[in-house]
Amino acid sequence: MRVVFPYFAQLHQVYHSLPIAAEMARRHPDVEVHVAAATPAHRDFITSLLHKHAPAASVRVDALSRPWLQANPGKKMMMVRNLRYLRSFNAIVVPERTSLFMRQLGLGDTRLIWTRHGAGDRAVGFAADIDQFDFVLVAGRKIERRLLNAGLIRPGNYSIGVYAKFDWMGPSHDPHALFDNGRPTVLYNPHFQDPLSSWKKHGVDVLNFFASSDQYNLIFAPHFRLFNTSLDINYKFFEPYRILPNLHIDHGSRNSIDMTYTSSADMYLGDVSSQVAEFVTRPRPCLFLDSHNPDWRGNPDYECWNLGPVINGLDDFREKIAAAFASHSEYLPAQRHYVAETFSIMPGEASAARGADAIVDFLRGNASPCPAP
Repeated sequence: MRVVFPYFAQLHQVYHSLPIAAEMARRHPDVEVHVAAATPAHRDFITSLLHKHAPAASVRVDALSRPWLQANPGKKMMMVRNLRYLRSFNAIVVPERTSLFMRQLGLGDTRLIWTRHGAGDRAVGFAADIDQFDFVLVAGRKIERRLLNAGLIRPGNYSIGVYAKFDWMGPSHDPHALFDNGRPTVLYNPHFQDPLSSWKKHGVDVLNFFASSDQYNLIFAPHFRLFNTSLDINYKFFEPYRILPNLHIDHGSRNSIDMTYTSSADMYLGDVSSQVAEFVTRPRPCLFLDSHNPDWRGNPDYECWNLGPVINGLDDFREKIAAAFASHSEYLPAQRHYVAETFSIMPGEASAARGADAIVDFLRGNASPCPAP
C-alpha cells in the first residue's frame, strides 16, 4: 500500500496532516508513506518538523514537479502537472478542499482523504462538496453532527477524535514568552476574508488603542492568509508599531501557526478565526468584534461568539476589555462545553495515531461502521 500526503497550499495546513503521515509510517511499516512538497519552502518546513518531532519516521519526502519559469504556478496547475505521480498511490491525504479539483482530472482507483485543518464554525467547513471525499477525519462531535445532518459523511467513511496538530504542540503557557512587564497580553487574531474579518473596519483602531495603552500588551497575529496572499500590503505601515515594547507584530511567521501566541496570551480578541478553538482549550477570556452585523445568535457558523462578549465597535474599548476579563467566569461553562464538543479526543490518546490507523483500516476495508470513540 502506498499513501501520499501532498502540500499545495499555505504552510499552516501542514500541522494538520503531517503528524498523521509520521504515525502511519511508524505504526504501519508495510505502508509506503510519502510526503510531497510543492515548493522548497514546503520541503524545508516539512523536513524540519519531521526532524524535530518524528526523526525515526520512515517518511519519503518528494518534491512535486513545477512548471519552468513560474514562481507561483498555483495549486490546480500543480495538481495537473503531478497527476500521474499522485494517481500512482492508493490514497492521497490532504488537509484542504481545493484538492477536490483532482476529482475532475480523474483519480482512477486512488482514494481521496480529507484531514480538515482547524476546527472552526465557518460554513466553508461544511460545504456541499465534502461528500466527494472517500474518507474524512473530524475533530469532534460538533463537526460530526453538522456533517452527518448535511449528508456529507456517513458511518464507515469517517473517523472522529483526530486533531493531529495537538500531538506536536499543545496549550502550554509562558506568560513571559514575549513580554516581561507584568501586563496582561491580548492576542488580536482577525480573519483573512473581508466579509468576515474585523481587520479593515476596526484593525488599525485596535492597534492604535494598544499602542497608547499603559495597561496591556498586544500580539497582532492575524490569520496566516490575511497578508500571506496580499500583493499590495504596505509593511512599512507597521514599522512604528514594531518598536513599541508592548506590541508584537507578526504577519505570518511559524509562531503564528504553531500555537505560540494562542498559548501565551491572556485574552483572545478576534472575529471568526478557528484559532479561538485552540485558544480556549485552556479557558481564558475572549472578546469578539462584530464588524458586519450578521444575524449570529443561534447560527452555528458563529457558535464561538458564545464564548465571550460580542461588541459592535471600539467605543469605550478600555471598559469593554476590562469587562471581558471580569466576566470570564460567566463564560467558563460555555467554553468548556465548546472544547468538549469540538475536540473529542480521549485523555492521553495520540490523535495522529488514531487518524493513521483509521485511514489504513479504511483502505484495507476494515473501517468501523461506528467510528466514534
